[in-house]
Amino acid sequence: MCVLVPFLDKTSAKKVRLSVSGFPFCRLLQIQLGINLWVLVVGRFPKEHRVGIPEFKYVANMHGDETVGRELLLHLIDYLVTNDGKAPEITRLINSTRIHIMPSMNPDGFEAVKKPDCFYSNGRENNNYYDLNRNFPDAFESNNVSRQPETVAVMEWLKTETFVLSANLHGGALVASYPFDNGVPATGTLHSRSLTPDDDVFQYLAHTYASKNANMKKGDHCKNKMNFPNGITNGYSWYPLKGGMQDYNYIWAQCFEITLELSCCKYPPEEKLPFFWNFNKASLIEYIKQVHLGVKGQVFDQNGNPLPNAIVEVQDRKHICPYRTNKFGEYYLLLLPGSYIINVTVPGHSPHLTKVIIPGKSQNFSALKMDILLPFRGQLDSIPESNPSCPMTPLYSDLPSHSAATKPGLFLFLVTLFHLLFK
Repeated sequence: MCVLVPFLDKTSAKKVRLSVSGFPFCRLLQIQLGINLWVLVVGRFPKEHRVGIPEFKYVANMHGDETVGRELLLHLIDYLVTNDGKAPEITRLINSTRIHIMPSMNPDGFEAVKKPDCFYSNGRENNNYYDLNRNFPDAFESNNVSRQPETVAVMEWLKTETFVLSANLHGGALVASYPFDNGVPATGTLHSRSLTPDDDVFQYLAHTYASKNANMKKGDHCKNKMNFPNGITNGYSWYPLKGGMQDYNYIWAQCFEITLELSCCKYPPEEKLPFFWNFNKASLIEYIKQVHLGVKGQVFDQNGNPLPNAIVEVQDRKHICPYRTNKFGEYYLLLLPGSYIINVTVPGHSPHLTKVIIPGKSQNFSALKMDILLPFRGQLDSIPESNPSCPMTPLYSDLPSHSAATKPGLFLFLVTLFHLLFK
């Protein structure tokens, strides 16, 4: 069965004991690239991706002294595997989702904490004294730091899966923070914010988590911290940071990621841990379910062959690094209910436009399924199977200082209304 030893006994990730016998829906994955990082995959098909099954991930403890997320993910693993076949919601979630859980991205930092502290311990950085959440390529300014083994391992991991949705678990505050963490005038920095083209979805995702956590949604539970209305914030509005993981996920890995700050105290006493699980359990489960928002499908040529690396974007919310189909010709677009035009582009042909209406409520733990058959005559231009990633450079640096994402809107009101009507 799946067993992970509790992290509070100071057990290193290198020594984690886990057995998957008796739970065929579990797989233990060891990411090795200069360092060992452990991931547990939970799903009906844990060993490999299946068409139509979205990939979700939780990552915790990238700051080694922020320990609550690590413990929560161990509890989550236990909760998922022991409730499969017993709780209908969990069973359906495991049937329809491939869930990747990395309890510790920084095991060396965790091991380095000798004297736990609520505010700062020397285990925040990795063994080389680098802050891993400042260590990723940045789309807004050059980040010429030495890439650390943990960072490189995660970047390579992201290339192996079609991750759709993610959250990065931290501590030291109580808020759900959404991209961007860095920015330029084109993303709204002149208005003290930095918004993505999918800002409505990100605000909804942050609300989804915060609204299920009674303390987080208060917005001011950590009395010595700033106030966060409804328990959410734009990352840049809180404080700008360069080289963060959530921006990297969104821009270069096609994965929507938010940052969850889950405790006022970074390293709380052991007796407080049941309190954190009780307050976060519903949020953790509800957030995973959001991977089924919007629309998904495959792109085919006129002969019914799936097309990898076709660009699939929604009109009026194009990504600076275009989102593409995977090697199976799949696309996943996280969208709120409404009407959209999907633009599919392949080399040598005019864009193919398709209208889609996302219903008010997703059905059966699945996004709306819509395959796209391209009606082109003759042989389509060859599209290479390897995903041509955009260069790891400041892609936003040359944009003009105005953007649709920076315009004031009713996003927050509409997201709140959506929660009231459909949650």
